[in-house]
Amino acid sequence: MANICKTLAFVALAGVVSACDTGTDLQRAGVGALAGAGIASATDNNVVGGAAVGAAAGALSDDIAHAF
Repeated sequence: MANICKTLAFVALAGVVSACDTGTDLQRAGVGALAGAGIASATDNNVVGGAAVGAAAGALSDDIAHAF
């Protein structure tokens, strides 16, 4: 059951980050940090690390989307 929850959490983070095509880099980083921290907390992982990864993913999401 725990593996299913972790997988769903990462899918949710990917959905949140992929939907962030509007706003500034700072706004997307904030949303990513919140999502990353929430998912890390829900999966009993490092919340600060999750926030950092989420912030980076959020800030770069539009750059990656426009590259393809």
